[in-house]
Amino acid sequence: MSEKIVQLNEEVIKGQLKELVRGSVEETLNELLEAEAEKLTQAARYERNEQRQGYRSGHYSRNLTTTSGDVTLKVPKLKGISFETAIIERYRRRESSVEEALIEMYLAGVSVRRVEDITEALWGSKVSPSTISELNKKAYVHIEDWRNRPLQGGRYPYD
Repeated sequence: MSEKIVQLNEEVIKGQLKELVRGSVEETLNELLEAEAEKLTQAARYERNEQRQGYRSGHYSRNLTTTSGDVTLKVPKLKGISFETAIIERYRRRESSVEEALIEMYLAGVSVRRVEDITEALWGSKVSPSTISELNKKAYVHIEDWRNRPLQGGRYPYD
């Protein structure tokens, strides 16, 4: 006699939650960019005052891959002063944690093609094999620096 009154579709709920989180991340980053522009110009949008340093000149869109999915940033354009945000590095297209995950997957022995599939499943967009190779070149520079570092003082046990 126990009938299910309410049925939940977990996939739909997970998809909606993921979209909610992605939207929230996008909104937060865009608000942070606006706050930075206000601080640089020393005035809110359309505000006139004596301390104003520059003027707004619209926005340009920029995509950023985060662990929550792809977000579209509306980066403010300013006249009279340059706008260099501290939130994201210039020309960066992926959040650093995404890049770290890509490097870790590759160093753990996951094939480049498999990394493509994993990134599409996790973040909704594939990462090209050439991008993965470029990230690995950066990682190998640091690995080689570590391997060739001078060993001084102390004993180093080995098996």
